[in-house]
Amino acid sequence: MWPLYTYHHLLAFLLTFLSYVLLHSSRKTFSNVKVSISAQWTPSALQQNGSTSSLSPGETWEENKLFADVGEATLFLGALDSIFLFSYAMGLYISGVIGDRFNLRYVLTFGLCGSAVTEFVFGTLTEWLHFYNMYFYCILWVINGLLQSTVWPCVVAIMGNWFGKSGRGFIFGLWSACASVGNILGAFLASSVLKYGYEQEFWLPQIGKQYPTDLNRPLMSDDEDELCDDYSIQQRDEEPEPQPKAIGFLQAFCLPGVIPYSLAYACLKLVNYSFFFWLPFYLSNNFGWKEVQADRLSVWYDVGGIVGGTVQGLISDVLGKRAPVLAISLLLAMGALVGYSHSPNNQLVNGALLATTGFLIGGPSNIISSAISADLGRQEALQNSQEALATVTGIVDGTGSIGAAGGQYLVSLIESKLGWMCVFYFFIIMVG
Repeated sequence: MWPLYTYHHLLAFLLTFLSYVLLHSSRKTFSNVKVSISAQWTPSALQQNGSTSSLSPGETWEENKLFADVGEATLFLGALDSIFLFSYAMGLYISGVIGDRFNLRYVLTFGLCGSAVTEFVFGTLTEWLHFYNMYFYCILWVINGLLQSTVWPCVVAIMGNWFGKSGRGFIFGLWSACASVGNILGAFLASSVLKYGYEQEFWLPQIGKQYPTDLNRPLMSDDEDELCDDYSIQQRDEEPEPQPKAIGFLQAFCLPGVIPYSLAYACLKLVNYSFFFWLPFYLSNNFGWKEVQADRLSVWYDVGGIVGGTVQGLISDVLGKRAPVLAISLLLAMGALVGYSHSPNNQLVNGALLATTGFLIGGPSNIISSAISADLGRQEALQNSQEALATVTGIVDGTGSIGAAGGQYLVSLIESKLGWMCVFYFFIIMVG
């Protein structure tokens, strides 16, 4: 039986949800404007304007252009994706530990505000100043990955503290749609303002990145899915109870289920983030659709992920087990990937196949990163330690991000050498 929820639970749900929506919309911006960025970093724009017929690599650099052709720019964009994800992964291992030891609100606010400034400098300020430098871009993206890594462990820890195990699959399945909603918001922002210049994409999503309310204190626990009354909340504020000792990193890493789910999530996040980073680029280059059309069509993958996470989370609650639901979904996902790789040049069919693929891949990804991470961070082996949620979440998501990081450069490499069909074969192997 599900417990009753209060206004405080709703507030915790919405604030953490909106915080990650804004973060992910800003992250999605980079993948949505890759075509425009690669054009800006190469002589193609100058050639199209008729100002010059060809440029040597030396002249290219003298004109503040980074690369001689779009192919080189594409490889560098893939490298930036990997740089971001590797730094993000390393940061997750550290941020989870920090989140269990310090005020979650302060850690979260620092990460959100810091990443907003970094992305503004990367995409907007450098373009305004016409300053193009590969090393500067790499340094900024390392910093951005570290700052953004503070957010997910903190929001999952807050949600895990406020919502007990009863109904967690459905609640977290619905809540974990925050990433997909952010992707959709980022895609529509990109398609709406791209005509004014890609640099506009990097400052709009930064507005509102803050976390002003302290929602660290839980009202529910796994052992006792009961609500505290207003008096007990007031007493807790007046007489703080001693906080449980935070779990160590190695101890959290060795908890039952952490390593298997972390490795599984590494393979799954590789595929999920490949769609996240490369789908608009693939649609534009493979089908010849306009960048705006590709951005809007790509949201159907996220729509499928939203529905998939919610429905599969609810089913896992009813069954009382999550692993069988994920196994069936991923088995079907292999067939969906085969079908999508043969999608015709038709936006309606492509969108339907995208939504199906997102349902079967994005759904399990959302469940592992949220509900299962919360389950692992509140299991009986912790011996009533409540300060392990952020650490365990950081380990699971960090390991997943390492897999995703390596995958992004592999995607660009496989595509440039063997073509997109081999990329999809690679995805099928990872899902299987």
